[in-house]
Amino acid sequence: MPFRRWLLVCSALLWSGSWSVTHAAELEQASITLAVGGQGLFYYLPVTIAQQRGYFAAEGLDVEIVDFPGGAKSLQAVVGGSADFAAGSFEHVLRMQAKDQPMRAITLLARYPAMVLALATPAFARYHTFTDLRGMKIGVTAPGSSTQLFLNQLLVRNGMPPDAVAVIGVGASAGAVAALRHGDIDGLVHLDPVISQLEASGDIRVIVDTRTPEGAREVYGGTYHAACLYAKADFLDTHPLTTQALVNAQVRALRWLVHATPAQIVDTMPPTYWGGDRAAYQAALVKNLAIVSPDGVLDDAGAQHVLTALMASDPALRATPPKVALAIDNSFVNRVAPAQP
Repeated sequence: MPFRRWLLVCSALLWSGSWSVTHAAELEQASITLAVGGQGLFYYLPVTIAQQRGYFAAEGLDVEIVDFPGGAKSLQAVVGGSADFAAGSFEHVLRMQAKDQPMRAITLLARYPAMVLALATPAFARYHTFTDLRGMKIGVTAPGSSTQLFLNQLLVRNGMPPDAVAVIGVGASAGAVAALRHGDIDGLVHLDPVISQLEASGDIRVIVDTRTPEGAREVYGGTYHAACLYAKADFLDTHPLTTQALVNAQVRALRWLVHATPAQIVDTMPPTYWGGDRAAYQAALVKNLAIVSPDGVLDDAGAQHVLTALMASDPALRATPPKVALAIDNSFVNRVAPAQP
């Protein structure tokens, strides 16, 4: 880091104990692109809250959010350089570490996966044990995304190879609902509000549910780092002020979510997210509030559960496991100013 920038950073820390929007003019890059793999999902709720409540702008950032049908696409955007940051699964950070393409997670958004494996009601009539999934067509947001990784983990846990089912990308919103209702898939791994919509209409029956702490513990044994903000390690090293501004905004959104009522949260979301039914959207939201990280801090236990699950379903990772310590960077979260009383 150039000496002048280093001096600026140290001065900001000594002055306030955190990084401040006062120095927005000194941001290395005020306009940034944030890739998201399905922004309308509650998995990424904190990102939308930060956007809607103006927290990015308050930090001097002009954030372009590019929404993709799944996390694999948002990862590709960061790898290819068309996005500076991604909001996506921590699993991707570990996989890239194993490939010697270092990325670091800088803010935890969701501490549980909130993913659900469900079968269409006709297919559920044929389901008795997990092995009955063999040969079925299962929808995921996008091939290679965290929804497929979740499916792979469940299959391996139950003694089946990942290719025991046919995996079909169905997108993160209306496309998933349509694919299931049209009979294009027998079931799906997805998140809310999609799952709650299909549950309410009787189109699906849930088999595995990690929207709650209890469900996550049953599958993983505890918390499981899910959605996070991440970026290439070298970008973080050369853009510390920009990164801090983004983290400031995101932690502010997490803190707001802790105290907001469901009605206040729904009022903040774009009405297009409601799908024409505010009450149903709010009911689905309530089922997912427990997944939101209260402070953005990544911890070893939650990260280790992700690594353990990935290694169980990926022989390559077992051979050369990534180092969790290299995938986590809490330094930016730790510099955010304390919450006001």
